[in-house]
Amino acid sequence: MYITTDAIQKGRFLDRFGSRGEDFIGDMPCRSFGFAVHDVPEGTKSFALLFEDKDAIPVCGFSWIHWVAANMQQGSLPENASQERDDFLQGANSWAGPLGSLDRRQASFYGGMAPPDGDHRYQLHVFALDCLLPLQNGFTYNEMYFAMEGHLLAQTAITGLYGA
Repeated sequence: MYITTDAIQKGRFLDRFGSRGEDFIGDMPCRSFGFAVHDVPEGTKSFALLFEDKDAIPVCGFSWIHWVAANMQQGSLPENASQERDDFLQGANSWAGPLGSLDRRQASFYGGMAPPDGDHRYQLHVFALDCLLPLQNGFTYNEMYFAMEGHLLAQTAITGLYGA
């Protein structure tokens, strides 16, 4: 299984998907990027995703979660699906935490890249699952993580840079 996206060019995410973009909810960039998953295993019933920034750990003390979603029925999403579609579940990102400016409801969407200190590596993880997960909009990553136990058929990731 592997991911393709037009949002990463020459190893870097395009400006419009982060702090240099034009779409915001409060201070949070909110234009999500499109992607497609290929060579999906037989028996896949749904997909989940995690989009994170581990380079945020020295800055804020934890891996910053930019997007978490579950129960996607297709292995692809178009650009800005986080704001324009409601056929999958979305969980709270780190913009809802103590360092963000939004509440959990407002931050249950794609929260774009906004590194304060130079280039960061952003990773999109996609999980192929044998079921739908028993979650509701606004779930947390740890709720999704534990709900996936015993249901993971395959996983893959893709990485791109975005700078301040």
